[in-house]
Amino acid sequence: MKVQRTWMLAAILIVSGFVATSCRQAVKEIPAEEDCSQFVAVTDVVPDAILEIRYYSTYNFVAARIDGYEEPLALMTQQAADSLRAASDDFRKLGYCIKIYDTYRPQMAVSHFVRWAENLADTATKHCFYPNVDKSRLFEEGYIAARSSHSRGSTVDLTLVDIATGKDVDMGGVFDWFGMESHPDCGGNPETMEYRQNDTITAAQFQNRMMLRSVMLRHGFQPIDSEWWHFTLANEPYPDTYFTFPVKRLLQTK
Repeated sequence: MKVQRTWMLAAILIVSGFVATSCRQAVKEIPAEEDCSQFVAVTDVVPDAILEIRYYSTYNFVAARIDGYEEPLALMTQQAADSLRAASDDFRKLGYCIKIYDTYRPQMAVSHFVRWAENLADTATKHCFYPNVDKSRLFEEGYIAARSSHSRGSTVDLTLVDIATGKDVDMGGVFDWFGMESHPDCGGNPETMEYRQNDTITAAQFQNRMMLRSVMLRHGFQPIDSEWWHFTLANEPYPDTYFTFPVKRLLQTK
């Protein structure tokens, strides 16, 4: 009887060990760049934001839907979305709502841009997006790069819409225009917000850009030197992580 009990105990220990090992194997750790658990849909946080997700459509400089954009959604880290909500509230007090062109951009989308830029024979969209820049210079001039702050989840490309008229605010240029005309300092000093007479944008257009810039700055977003529409949360939570999951509805989105 004692031998039988010993045998049964040994069998139980073996089975228990097998189950424990199987459970450990089943719980697979998600790589950091694939973890979307801290992201939210922007429209769940900023319900009145207008979405015009250009990379889900063919209306972009590649003239095709970009890899990784499976749905026309705007995703951001919770911290960035909360700050964008605060900025949106301020814009609304001024009579405007935000229109979003792009937020989180998976690394596969950035790689798609790189492949397009390396194909110098494809200039189908040159007249619409980069008429004054040779395609061979897009990397050198910083319009295309192998990494993007968008992939870190706390960057937004946006403009403003006049609530009274329903029309886009005139910024003196269009989204994703590759050229000096898109630079915040085109037509003035973005630090002092003083207009400088020029033949590219009017004083009103420059002031519209500065209005967008000043509110975004007030709520913790930082601009860049080449695009008036681009802002990144200064204290972004994942400054070194370039996420890879696709743009699609998140299961945990409230």
